[in-house]
Amino acid sequence: MTEEVATSPLSEAIPVPSGQTVTLVNVIMNEPGPEGATVRFRFLAPAIGPGGGIGFDVASLDMMHLCETYVLPRVLGNTPTPSQIIVSLSDVAVVFGEAAPSATQFFEAYRIEEDRCIWEAF
Repeated sequence: MTEEVATSPLSEAIPVPSGQTVTLVNVIMNEPGPEGATVRFRFLAPAIGPGGGIGFDVASLDMMHLCETYVLPRVLGNTPTPSQIIVSLSDVAVVFGEAAPSATQFFEAYRIEEDRCIWEAF
């Protein structure tokens, strides 16, 4: 059963290597994935949008950082441990599962291996 945990997008900024402002929007737990349970951590990152200056190359480093420093401490020890983590950044709040053609969104997938995030190609 998919379970969405809502969090205010106005929560405290989470530090990332690029220095951009990133805040948690929500977490979607227990989502079925190709290899088992998947957890999605969705973040608001306005600097990835038009004119913001943060491209995918820099944002991907931020997503890896978020996976290892923010997501892992929140999912390790949960039963069951998710088989996949999806970290997403969006320049504007987007309702999960709805099309938002004007939004800039970046996604990365990871598996957990030895308490580390290992990048997986979609």
